[in-house]
Amino acid sequence: MADLFQWSNEFNIDIQEIDEQHKVLVGLLNELHRAIREHHGKATSREILKRLAEYTRTHFLLEESLMRLTHYPGFELHKQQHQELMTQVDALQTKLERENAAISFELLHFLKNWLVQHINDSDKRFGMHFHKAGLVSYAKWTAEVETTMKKKKWWWKFW
Repeated sequence: MADLFQWSNEFNIDIQEIDEQHKVLVGLLNELHRAIREHHGKATSREILKRLAEYTRTHFLLEESLMRLTHYPGFELHKQQHQELMTQVDALQTKLERENAAISFELLHFLKNWLVQHINDSDKRFGMHFHKAGLVSYAKWTAEVETTMKKKKWWWKFW
């Protein structure tokens, strides 16, 4: 069975660190989809959602830091979009815990659609700003960083 979200280069915003993090978010979303589809249980699904939420917070902090550093004029609106999503996810996590409920496919599709729309609209606008700011040389990892980042780390099991 196919993944919920098929990553393709059309989602790239041409800032490698952000693109790589988006791929991790997509991977976690697909992992959550598989867990639900294969009936791994509520606790497993909630644990994956927790990891997805934590990684999303980390990703948003990176994006927002880059926006501040480059004086991105759309920063406040972009940050507000991030905050609104995290507020919704926090509320959903609380509800799932309180009601001992299962994560629904509707929630998965909401997260997928939010991510697709956010990347294709807000993140791509920031990517254009980043490049217009003359930061093209910082958009790609150096060969050394590329090699290091592509190696599996022992501590990645915690992500």
